[in-house]
Amino acid sequence: MTRFVVTGTDTGIGKTVFSAALAGATGTPYWKPIQSGLEEETDSEAVARLAGVPFRAEAYRLATPASPHLAAEIDGVTIEPDRLTPPAGDLIVEGAGGALVPVTRTLLYAALFARWQIPVIVCARTALGTINHSLLTIEALKSRGVPIHGLAFLGDPVEDSEAIIAKISGVRRLGRLPIVAPLTSEALAEAFAANFDCADFA
Repeated sequence: MTRFVVTGTDTGIGKTVFSAALAGATGTPYWKPIQSGLEEETDSEAVARLAGVPFRAEAYRLATPASPHLAAEIDGVTIEPDRLTPPAGDLIVEGAGGALVPVTRTLLYAALFARWQIPVIVCARTALGTINHSLLTIEALKSRGVPIHGLAFLGDPVEDSEAIIAKISGVRRLGRLPIVAPLTSEALAEAFAANFDCADFA
C-alpha cells in the first residue's frame, strides 16, 4: 500500500509539487484535508493537473487564504477533527504549511499526524535556514510519536545541508526534487524519476 502524509518545514516551499510528483509516479490518489484560499487553483486541482491522478474531496474548503484555524473563523466555519480522518486505501495526504500549523486553536497538524500514524515525508527547502527549520520540524514530529518515512529536499543542491540534516536527525534522505521550470506534468515526472527511487515508496 502507498500511503503517506506530506508535510514541510514552512509554507510555499513546494509540498504540493512534490505531492503531485509522488502521486503521479505511484499512481496514488491525493487528499488535502483542508484547503484555505479558493481564488486561485486549489492544491487538489494542481495535483490532478500535474499528476493525472484522482483526488478525494477536501473535508473543508475555506475561502480565506490563511492558516486553517483563522480561515475557518473568518469564514464562520467550525472545523470538526473527526471529519479529518483520512480515507482508506492508497493515499497521499498533504498538510498545510508546516507540521505545527494550527488546524484549530487547540489542535496542530502534528497532533493529527500522531493520531493517524501514517508515515510522514518531510519536505525541506535547500535554501539558507533549512538546517534549523528541518531539525525543529523533525524533533516536533518525533516528540509526538509521528512515524517519519524520510526527507525530500526541494530546490538547488546544497550537499552539506542535506547531509547534516539527515545525519543529526537520523532520518534518511529520499532524494531532492530540483526546481522544475516550466512546470509541466511531463517535466515533473522526469525530474522525479531522475532523483528518486520509486522502490522507496512501495
